[in-house]
Amino acid sequence: MTGRREVLPDPDAVARAAAGRLVAVAGAKAGRVGICLSGGSTPKLLYRLLAGPEFRDRLPWGRLHWFFGDERVGDRPEAGSNRRLAEEAFGDLVPDGHLHPIPTDRTPQACAEAYASALQTWYGADRLAPARPLFDLVLLGLGEDGHTASLFPGKPEAREGEAWVVAVPEAGLAPFVPRVSLTLPALAATPLMLFLVTGAGKRAPLARIASGEDLPAGHARARGETLWLLDEAAAG
Repeated sequence: MTGRREVLPDPDAVARAAAGRLVAVAGAKAGRVGICLSGGSTPKLLYRLLAGPEFRDRLPWGRLHWFFGDERVGDRPEAGSNRRLAEEAFGDLVPDGHLHPIPTDRTPQACAEAYASALQTWYGADRLAPARPLFDLVLLGLGEDGHTASLFPGKPEAREGEAWVVAVPEAGLAPFVPRVSLTLPALAATPLMLFLVTGAGKRAPLARIASGEDLPAGHARARGETLWLLDEAAAG
């Protein structure tokens, strides 16, 4: 496993630690700040915490821009679930134009191309420069099969080395909904990557990554710091 591990008591403590890191990142930089969001139960705790009384007034909402590491697309009810998660948690704290969702109303390939174009407009170039990050902070989770974002073991998207965004026509586990995902190079273009990992179901993939097994989450690493925030149930 690449990066440092920090073990915390429970999912709430993991979310609180991530919130503290996000506040620090936002406060350390002048101008706009780009945050790449993840889906799932622990990020949901984090987003509610950020919008709650403890952290809400510590964040420069007018400078924060929110992006997404992946999304379910198409015409099924699951499409757009990560966007809805953020919208429901943040409400009207996010200024117009500061939430940058992945399109869901086209083919997966068209959605991926549209989001890649949006990211390149944000970045101001179509190639990633080693000294210039795409995001200021990337949040990721870990699937029980070792996937992260929507990069699944054994799928070609997990090995993409050039594109920033890829269509994922066939998910590696349920719900089997087409996805769009940022690639490992795009996710790596950050000074800080936080993995939020909670629950006993994550012990097995963590052990597989630690043993060196070829799993997408094990290859995700920031150009700067990669920090795994684990609760005690996941860490074992």
